[in-house]
Amino acid sequence: MKLVLLKLLLSLMLIVVALGSFFTLLLWIVSSESDTTPRSPFHVKKSPDLTDCTGCRDSVIDKVLERYSKNWKKQENNYKRFRALLSSRCHGATKAVVTQANTPLGSKVVYDGEKRKPLQVTSALFNVFPKEPPFGNTSWDTCSVVGNGGILANSSCGRRIDSAQFVIRCNLPPLEHGYEEDVGNKTDLVTANPSILHEKFGGLMERRRPFVEGLRPYGNSLILLPAFSYSHNTPVSLRAVYTLEDFRSPARPVFLSPDYLTSLARFWRSQGLRSVRLSTGLIVASLALELCTNVDLYGFWPFSQHPHGHQPLTNHYYDNRETKKKIHAMPAEFDHLLRLHGQGILRVHLGQCPRSDG
Repeated sequence: MKLVLLKLLLSLMLIVVALGSFFTLLLWIVSSESDTTPRSPFHVKKSPDLTDCTGCRDSVIDKVLERYSKNWKKQENNYKRFRALLSSRCHGATKAVVTQANTPLGSKVVYDGEKRKPLQVTSALFNVFPKEPPFGNTSWDTCSVVGNGGILANSSCGRRIDSAQFVIRCNLPPLEHGYEEDVGNKTDLVTANPSILHEKFGGLMERRRPFVEGLRPYGNSLILLPAFSYSHNTPVSLRAVYTLEDFRSPARPVFLSPDYLTSLARFWRSQGLRSVRLSTGLIVASLALELCTNVDLYGFWPFSQHPHGHQPLTNHYYDNRETKKKIHAMPAEFDHLLRLHGQGILRVHLGQCPRSDG
């Protein structure tokens, strides 16, 4: 009797092993033939790989132009769905800027680039924060978001850019000395990377007046500083605030929230973007999509050849300094912005602006 039971048990074990092997094989076949990448609500068929643009070959540019529609039309339903999704994940209107309302006294600020080095919010630091978000409940009908790409040179887009109700610019770009015709001069918000404060103004460790004078073209705009991206950004950002206060500058310095940056990076990862860090351009374009009904992007072309004439372009409209390619995935970001353009959510401008636009 025991021998019969032993044989029966052995048979059952062999059957279980066989079935396990069969289902493992079946699962492997199914998974290898299916796309397991998470799909966003705005998933479209796979686009050409824009990250593989060595030298910006004509074929890559041609593929981009195939997806770029000059006869752009806003798709209101797409815009509303995307804006609602972005706002629900990131809350840019209330959380993009560090305030006393969202960062209480005694709380800890966690650097988005250094998670293990939180900073205690002391009374001195807390008093630097504005009481409420600078955007309040305001929303704008039209917004221009101006990148610094070389495609803006000789574009004649200045008047069209300045015609928007709210204009956002990146990293204290030059607006005078003949650049006005191409990029305009109206500014409501401009970002200021601390690296620029070190390179152009000596980290504000010595003479500070040149910094204040350098901000005059931006008037009373918001100066958005990423003070809490890394710990070494904090001291120079605070010196920038104190300098503007001491010289009674009309400029309004505020700090970009690390919590917002973390949420925004998570959001774009959910959309399929793979990047070490988001570029300033994508950050402010995302913010504009929450604040503005109609968003127009200028100067976001990331390649070294013009999309129409194929003539060489400088990296920026004002110089040819290279971007940090190992940190920012510019072509991949542009691919996502181009998808939003194709879906009628925002509009990407390439090439010249008609002078008749005023």
